Amino acid sequence: MRALGAWLLLGAGCAASAQLQFRATKSVEQTVCNETVILPCIVTNLALKNIAVLFVKWKLEKKEFFSFDGFGNKTLISSNFSTAELVSLSHLPLGMASLSISKTQAVPGNYSCEVTESNREGETVIELKYGQASWFTKTENILFIVFLFFAILFYWSQLCFIVLTYETTRQKKICLIIAGVILSVVAAVGCSLVVVDANVLKNQVGLGLIVLPTGILVPLQYFILQIVLESDRSPLAIAVAVLKLVGYLIAVIGFFLCINACPPKCGAVVIAGLAIMTFMVAVGLICVIIRGYNKKSHQLPRKAVEEPLNDAKGVMLE
Repeated sequence: MRALGAWLLLGAGCAASAQLQFRATKSVEQTVCNETVILPCIVTNLALKNIAVLFVKWKLEKKEFFSFDGFGNKTLISSNFSTAELVSLSHLPLGMASLSISKTQAVPGNYSCEVTESNREGETVIELKYGQASWFTKTENILFIVFLFFAILFYWSQLCFIVLTYETTRQKKICLIIAGVILSVVAAVGCSLVVVDANVLKNQVGLGLIVLPTGILVPLQYFILQIVLESDRSPLAIAVAVLKLVGYLIAVIGFFLCINACPPKCGAVVIAGLAIMTFMVAVGLICVIIRGYNKKSHQLPRKAVEEPLNDAKGVMLE
């Protein structure tokens, strides 16, 4: 009777340990910056820890596409998953059966990992999701657009004051208007691309269309202040243009740092450069407004003096 009881206890213990157990991972999210996808599959209760008695099988939606037979050291891979491979063959006896797949071949769905050790087996399911997120954060996207919007708005405000208040050639006004239209259209396209979800190339092109064309604001601002200050080499015009150029260079440096890193880590540098440029455009707008009002105030007394003089001349002639 004792022998029978011991045999029953031993059989129950073996049955309880027949099922392999896995470290729980419900899902994995693929981001735009990952070149490969790692599907985790880690067994926590391997007993023999011998690769020769291990068999690993991976399925997508219950359709097998990868298998590894440790006894014969053989791997079978479906043509649709030619880049699939075990993350670490040397760590397989320790329970690591995780799979690596290139981003182009790893399609979203439910992946199942089945591991067999001698007469024990187990299975775990991992869902692969694709994260739909912009290359930049929402805050960065908002600041890119806001600073660019105000820079262009301040430029058009200056241009309106120039057209209505200052005397300059029609050709110069047309050139300023055409430059503003081109910058506005390019900026609109850049803003639409920079907020596209999960598309690194479009986000990079969008940032480039936001940053690089804004350099035209440097000579335009200098040209406008020359008209306003009626001087070819005004220290104020030079100072504003130089500071705006500094801001532009900071934004350009930030842009090139961003496109060389994924995820980008220098969005703040781009924002700082655009902020400096926008501030200097605002300074230029203030100069244009103040100069315009001063010009009007000087013209009114002059007219008031000229009218009596003209009346006096008329009386003398009579």
